[in-house]
Amino acid sequence: MPSSLAKRKRLIVGITGASGSLYAVRLLQALRSHPEWETHVVVSNAGALNAQHELSMSKKELEALADVAYDQRDIGAAIASGSFVTHGMIVVPCSMKTLASVAHAFADNLISRAADVILKERRRLVLVTRETPLNLAHLRNMTAVTEMGGVIFPPVPALYQNKTSIDDLVNHSVGRMLDLFGVETDGLVERWSGLSN
Repeated sequence: MPSSLAKRKRLIVGITGASGSLYAVRLLQALRSHPEWETHVVVSNAGALNAQHELSMSKKELEALADVAYDQRDIGAAIASGSFVTHGMIVVPCSMKTLASVAHAFADNLISRAADVILKERRRLVLVTRETPLNLAHLRNMTAVTEMGGVIFPPVPALYQNKTSIDDLVNHSVGRMLDLFGVETDGLVERWSGLSN
């Protein structure tokens, strides 16, 4: 492997069955413009179903946006081991089922196993949770993940920026997600500079 590629920063992206496939697509597209980042994607069956329904996008098209793709059943994949060094993982969108699996270290597929590895290795885990309203189990699972060092990131629209389209709102949220990994957002986020008089 060339030394330039060996130094790339690795980010795992899990895509599950919650609504919001567009967030995952925009995140992967944004990372493609950063050659120093290497993306490793796992799409669950429900995640693939949602991408097809919401975006008319196949699983193969979704996986093609990443550098490396894995089957959700491949528990022997590189990302299932802590010895495979990454800068972290983002699950976008994150279903309540996946949240529960992570919160209780269930590791029943590669997405939740990789998330479990990220937590045990004390790396950054971001769960872009998509559900409303929330029941007590959801809230307790969010608390559990937060107590373990994970970040719960509901993609709440930043209405104070007077965005006018869904694309603007999605791009802003994706930019804020990338902020959490130190990725330059290239204009996706308008930085707050205080109220002007």
